[in-house]
Amino acid sequence: MTSRIPRDSRLRLVRPRPLAAAPRAVNQRHPRRPAPRPPEGTPARAELAKMARSGLAGAVRVARWADNALGPGQGGATADGKATLSTATAERAAADLGLSADQVRADWDTARLAGLVEVHGGSARPGWRLRAWDRDDSAVLRGWVALFDAWSLALPEPAGHEPAAVAEVVSAMPQVLSFLQLSAGPVPVEQLLDLLQQRVTELRTERCEVTYEPGSEPPAAPAEATDVPPASLAPLLDWALGALASVGALTYGAGQATLTPLGSWAVWVKLEQICVAAQSPAGNIEQSAEDMLRGCAQLRPNAARAEYRAWLAARTVGSAVTELIDAARGEDALLRGLAFEALRVVGAPAEPEVRAVVDEPALRPYALLWLAEHDGLDPEDAHEVLTREEATWLWVDTAAAVADHGEAPMLVRHLESAVQPTVPQLLDEVRAVGHPRTVQVLVALAAAHPDPALAKAVRRAAFQVHTGG
Repeated sequence: MTSRIPRDSRLRLVRPRPLAAAPRAVNQRHPRRPAPRPPEGTPARAELAKMARSGLAGAVRVARWADNALGPGQGGATADGKATLSTATAERAAADLGLSADQVRADWDTARLAGLVEVHGGSARPGWRLRAWDRDDSAVLRGWVALFDAWSLALPEPAGHEPAAVAEVVSAMPQVLSFLQLSAGPVPVEQLLDLLQQRVTELRTERCEVTYEPGSEPPAAPAEATDVPPASLAPLLDWALGALASVGALTYGAGQATLTPLGSWAVWVKLEQICVAAQSPAGNIEQSAEDMLRGCAQLRPNAARAEYRAWLAARTVGSAVTELIDAARGEDALLRGLAFEALRVVGAPAEPEVRAVVDEPALRPYALLWLAEHDGLDPEDAHEVLTREEATWLWVDTAAAVADHGEAPMLVRHLESAVQPTVPQLLDEVRAVGHPRTVQVLVALAAAHPDPALAKAVRRAAFQVHTGG
């Protein structure tokens, strides 16, 4: 019996849809939460943005100088040819702007924390907020909140204190700020010190909790682990209040601290984020990144993004990004794609970590697409940054996700997203790319495809990969 020659089936060149966008779940409707109102007396957003522009005027001035003086084609930015603020660059900026070099460095640091300047290794470029600074109040307020979030980096921490003690104070300050916001006026530093002591004691007690057998007395936490002398916290509270004052979140002096209108608004924003996180639509807020992503796999894109935002709001950016990338490193290809969808919600703060995994073969295509979109490339054109091999690897990885979690017709439709124009070319390049799930993907595709000749060719390719032929 003679074998049939497989047809040279042409594949339509269409843009692949993100797997999360597939209509696999029933559309879930959730009642909309009414838009929250800020506390009475809070200035309008336009007035808040005006205050932020005033407070960040120096940072904007240095960022714009850097954009003009250190931009592409300018040359001679620094002795090593990199657009970093070296001593020579700081002195050059000081001369151009009529400032001291120390003031230039301080404004440069503020610009970085507010997202006005983005630094990549040894080079710098203007952030998107700088481009939108004069016309977009939301960009201005987002920049100021980013600076507010980074208050602990605004001033050097006092010497002579253990890093753990500094970390405890940073962890306890949200409660202190909430108390200041509720007080809506000056609060004596002694009262804030008492509150800080209570919160740090709580943190230490929670850390010392141990399990014990039922029926036995719970062991007492060591006294030295929970007793927090106020005198040891006073310098750290002074540092924290000074740092918050330096970013414009509060005024501090004469033994009192008072939130500024911007500071009060920012604390309210943070409290609202916590409330939103507590109302996580699908209930994944307390889950690990991997479990959260699995829970989002059945949601439509908008619902999934709402869940990502709620999950992210309950965590620090650094820990959330690390957890998402660790989930992406796992064996489940579906979680890999969803993890980078969640990282798109994170945005610019995730860039250093995403850039750091570009050399990991399993994550490289996802990271390159993320970076291309972050750099402003249209998502429809972002695939052009991938080489043929990288695009093929991504095709196999996505097919593995479909095979594991999708339906047979979806796997057949996935053929349309391949960059190769013919099935034989696709099979040749899939075999060469070396994806660990190649055999399983080809077997699943052969079982799902309705064309007997094409299915036979795919099964033969799977057998050859399996046997090393």
